[in-house]
Amino acid sequence: MTQLFIQLAQSVTGAVITIVALGLVAVIIGYFTAWFYAKSVYIPIIKGLEAEKAELKNQVAALKDDIVKLNGKVDKLKENIGKLEEEIAEKEKAVKQLKKEKK
Repeated sequence: MTQLFIQLAQSVTGAVITIVALGLVAVIIGYFTAWFYAKSVYIPIIKGLEAEKAELKNQVAALKDDIVKLNGKVDKLKENIGKLEEEIAEKEKAVKQLKKEKK
């Protein structure tokens, strides 16, 4: 068995296998290092963005409530406008009749 390792270590195939194995280990180490670095850098940024997103959702909900209230006010004002237009029409008729009576 030891002769097999000695022959493998002295051959070109052994050198290629060693180089590939060391390359894979370097890739794995690099991947995990980059992952931990990115995790440490971007997690605080992501948490900040999530907090901002929650705040914006609350603002959107408040604005939707404001829209509903304003739509209610608009409807009431439209009703008032309709009533006032009817009053104006009635008063115009009364004015016309008074003009006719004067003649």
